[in-house]
Amino acid sequence: MVRELSNKNHVVYERKKRRIHHLVVPADVDEYAIDPIDQQEVFDILKNLGSFNWIWAPFFFLIFVAVIFISLTVLHHIRDIKDPEYPYTLEELQVVTEDSVEINDKRSHVRVTFTPTVGNCSLAPAIGLCLQVKLMRSLPSRYKVDIRVAPGTLHNEAAVNKQLNDKERTAAASENPIMGQLVEECLAPTYE
Repeated sequence: MVRELSNKNHVVYERKKRRIHHLVVPADVDEYAIDPIDQQEVFDILKNLGSFNWIWAPFFFLIFVAVIFISLTVLHHIRDIKDPEYPYTLEELQVVTEDSVEINDKRSHVRVTFTPTVGNCSLAPAIGLCLQVKLMRSLPSRYKVDIRVAPGTLHNEAAVNKQLNDKERTAAASENPIMGQLVEECLAPTYE
């Protein structure tokens, strides 16, 4: 089955450089404190295991097992989510940017506003579902994730926003085998 492309004249943008994380633990750090999550961390969550200093591994394993597990093995970048229609990432198509991520750490709330490449994008709900699934898998469970279409960028923006932020609808869409397979393909890691 051949599907007609929503946007035949897409623009591919250059990706930003990834920041390098160095895990350093000062002696006076409270091991039970909750670390705040910032905008760039949601956009550019740890992916590269090569930058991890393995000398600290036993210490981190004993104290921060959950944080290390989430940060180093599960999380990848929302910037690396592939577009369902093209062989490019959402960052390369500027569907998501670092500026489109809002964090309120005190209220444990994350909002990502994405911009479809065209106003009649039929895959906007799929893109939003990919973002929702990725963040729900990646962030600590205390965070509420809110995915939105940028205002004025989609002709059925209100319907898509309502659909993306309805827990029952997103759960049903995730359980749909076809949609589930599409989401997993978009979230599959890329090796650059």
